[in-house]
Amino acid sequence: MGTKLYVGNIPFKITEGDLQDLFAQHGSVAAVDLIMDKMTGRPRGFAFVTMATPEDATKAIEALHGKSYEGRELTVNEARPREDRPQRSFGGGGHGGGGRGGDRGERRERRY
Repeated sequence: MGTKLYVGNIPFKITEGDLQDLFAQHGSVAAVDLIMDKMTGRPRGFAFVTMATPEDATKAIEALHGKSYEGRELTVNEARPREDRPQRSFGGGGHGGGGRGGDRGERRERRY
């Protein structure tokens, strides 16, 4: 299966190929998942790299954690399982029609 690593504080201009090359120096890379921002399409500054073996993962962590890469100090550690997070609330609750003044979907003219 491999060991998944979290890689943080990476430069925003990095590519999956760059990460592949960087981690391949320390063992066999099974997969690279660069996390992208949905709105801008740019990298969010972190990624997940899956190393083929736990030994390769350990070597990569020891070699790269805290090391400078293009002026940024990398954070590299074993990825934790995703936690169940409570659903986010943006306030306001349901929009149950209160305060609409009996509009019933009819278009009203503006009065000046």
